[in-house]
Amino acid sequence: MNYDCAIVGGGPAGLNAALVLGRARRSVALLDNSQPRNGVTHASHGFITRDGIQPSEFRRIAYEEVLSYPSVRHWKNEVIDIQRTEHGFNLYSDSNEQIHARKLILAAGLREVLPEIEGIRDFYGKSLFACPFCDGWELRDQPLALVSEHPGVFHKTKLLLNWSRDLIVCTNGSDILTPEQRQQLASRGIRSVDTPIAAFSGRNGLLERVHFTDGTQIERSGGFVDPTQIPNAKFDEALGYKTEKNGGIVIDPMGRTMAAGVYAAGDSAYVMPSQLIYAAASGSKAAMGVMADLIEEEWQPRL
Repeated sequence: MNYDCAIVGGGPAGLNAALVLGRARRSVALLDNSQPRNGVTHASHGFITRDGIQPSEFRRIAYEEVLSYPSVRHWKNEVIDIQRTEHGFNLYSDSNEQIHARKLILAAGLREVLPEIEGIRDFYGKSLFACPFCDGWELRDQPLALVSEHPGVFHKTKLLLNWSRDLIVCTNGSDILTPEQRQQLASRGIRSVDTPIAAFSGRNGLLERVHFTDGTQIERSGGFVDPTQIPNAKFDEALGYKTEKNGGIVIDPMGRTMAAGVYAAGDSAYVMPSQLIYAAASGSKAAMGVMADLIEEEWQPRL
């Protein structure tokens, strides 16, 4: 099957790219394995007209809108291999189907690797979150824990004070705060704990206590963690695009990668902050980049 563009990933970036291309009357193959990163959370925020929407409902509405355009087809499959051809790309799915497309948008996003702490998955998405802009309002003025092993913990601490002043920083055994930073935190009544975390406890997804390996514990009703983020799809060796040290795909302002015919959008290109509205916007720009290049290729000078 031949398409103008294949889109790998059906999150907000891939869906918005499909919408723009569908409205431009281009044939689109949208491939998605239906495992969104935000599926663990109860609501998504920061997207005007959709603030507080459940991720599953967001996807339902988006697919309904996108698939109303007859030139867009949705494939509920995972792409396991992509090969460049003379006229584009061959995509192979886990259902042994093959799709050919002239252009390719990578929008498969990231997967999160949480710290290996007992009980963390019981609370992640319910009372433990990653993004303050996404979920800080719901935890406002509550006693919170910030669990992070990343160097950016000091900045994130300052950010979280916009939502709650009752904050304890837990570095889970990592020495990532400088003496000056610790002094600044202490001067504002912010406690930092370096002891490794043994477990989280609570009921029905609501955090109650953080337990440390030395037997101590603190009462907290929620908080934020910094998971490690890893690209869902890696085709750089096969396609020849470049990536940053963090794994994000290098793109220009219109989503073009350094590999001809390959574009990227959303979390695949580490479009930050990692929010729905940023991802959707980047998908729109990548689709416009595809359109610009297709038009130039199809424009034949008349003699």
